[in-house]
Amino acid sequence: MLLGKVIGTVWATRKDDQMVGMKLQIVREVDLDYREQKRFVVAVDSVGAGVGEIVLVAQGSSARQTDLTRNKPVDAVIAAIVDKLDVA
Repeated sequence: MLLGKVIGTVWATRKDDQMVGMKLQIVREVDLDYREQKRFVVAVDSVGAGVGEIVLVAQGSSARQTDLTRNKPVDAVIAAIVDKLDVA
């Protein structure tokens, strides 16, 4: 899973029929101190995340395991909104 921050939204009016109604978010990877990294991913939002929120992103075949994305052409999904990190 990738720890990231939602930094924007992708608008795609023309897309595969199986993706109609899915919200696409741009998520930039962050480190454990929430510092933004260079890597980013476009992910389907399955939990209602908003810009500025810290989220967990599942990728690959795991991205197709949510109710919203099951058997859909999706490679990344926001699976959780992070409330807090405890790092020893």
